[in-house]
Amino acid sequence: MSAVFDIPADQISDTSSPDTIEKWDSLNHMNLVSSLEEEFDVRFTDEEITEMLNFKLIVLILQQKKS
Repeated sequence: MSAVFDIPADQISDTSSPDTIEKWDSLNHMNLVSSLEEEFDVRFTDEEITEMLNFKLIVLILQQKKS
C-alpha cells in the first residue's frame, strides 16, 4: 500500500481506506490489487476486490487466500 499510494508505511493502519488516503481512487485500487496478486502469488475474485474497503479487510482476505 505504501508503494502504490506513495505514503509512508507508518501512516497505514487497520482503518486506512479510500476515505483516509487521498490517492486511493478506482485506478489505484486496481493497481493495489495487481500488486498484491503479484507479491503474494494469489488471484482475487471480483467479489474479493470489491470487499477490499480498508487495510484490515485486505489483510483478512489475504489470510483466507493463503490458508
